[in-house]
Amino acid sequence: MNQYNFRKKAFILLSDGTIFHGKSIGVDGTAYGELCFNTGMTGYQEIFTDPSYNGQLMVMANVHIGNYGTNLDEVESDSVKIAGLICKNFSFTHSRYGSNTSLFDFLNKNKIVTISDVDTRALVSYIRDNGAMNALITTESINKLNELKKSLENVPNMSGLELASKVSTKEPYFFGDENSTYKVAVLDLGIKNNILRNLSSRDCYMKVFPHSASYDEMSKWSPDAFFISNGPGDPEPLENAIKVAKQIMDSNKPLFGICLGHQVIALANGIKTYKMHNGHRGINHPVINLKTGKGEITSQNHGFAINRKDTEENKNIEITHLHLNDDTIAGIRHKNKDCFSVQFHPEASAGPHDSSYLFDEFVQMIKK
Repeated sequence: MNQYNFRKKAFILLSDGTIFHGKSIGVDGTAYGELCFNTGMTGYQEIFTDPSYNGQLMVMANVHIGNYGTNLDEVESDSVKIAGLICKNFSFTHSRYGSNTSLFDFLNKNKIVTISDVDTRALVSYIRDNGAMNALITTESINKLNELKKSLENVPNMSGLELASKVSTKEPYFFGDENSTYKVAVLDLGIKNNILRNLSSRDCYMKVFPHSASYDEMSKWSPDAFFISNGPGDPEPLENAIKVAKQIMDSNKPLFGICLGHQVIALANGIKTYKMHNGHRGINHPVINLKTGKGEITSQNHGFAINRKDTEENKNIEITHLHLNDDTIAGIRHKNKDCFSVQFHPEASAGPHDSSYLFDEFVQMIKK
């Protein structure tokens, strides 16, 4: 059977009733989640395994994926975290030195419902105009449309949804060389592997704690500094993480936060967060470093942001980075504490390394 020609029909149903048609790739069934898109042309394996994408249906804006296969070392967690995948052209064959298996086998092994041959340009344009919304992708017959619409109504909205508990470690674990100079306690809200690699390569030894860990539990390890990770969902329900961030700042130990961790630190300083229209997801997002005046191309993945008015009015906080596409806040620093955070991903994976210096700044903060 020709995999490209003889495939089952499938379709996408958006919560407003809009339908996009396509063809199934492998796994039959129905997958639900918030519909979002990523503009990256490479790095699909890192994107699919990023815990920050938990519970989301991923639309790949790049017209063609799968051509370079997958590699066991290019994962950001222990499994695929997206709820389902939508693309235009899907390659069943792959060619790259070092690839272990095809993307087709990788997705099937992880039981990910995938639909291709979708007009992704039209779909991305629709999301940009109408905002991120819940949707489903299915291989069921269109005759079951009414049943599927009812089931979609039961999918919770991302606003107010706590998802860190679904991807955080259940038990503490260590990462890096125990003989490293610096000890960093990590609050895991859905951490990417490459964040830990970046810290480890800078002479840091990490103890990674579950999202529910208290400040007392983390401080008993006598760390030199603290880190709050990226992760999925709305930051406002993360009451424990917000409390921990406040206590870390009160301790005057260095604190660094990325993405969801950035939002938690903002909330700990009385700055509100909000759900964005369609979020920022891709590996080519421009930000400006207000201290240096230099532009940086960054990897981003977030559907929430911190309130700019609240931030500008907060006497203890200074804005360090802005997103050049829409002027949303991309980084902050506490004026009186060794505490800073960014909305983007300096660890990349996938993406450029323009902002990797932030890990160096964190280590310099620890050295003081």
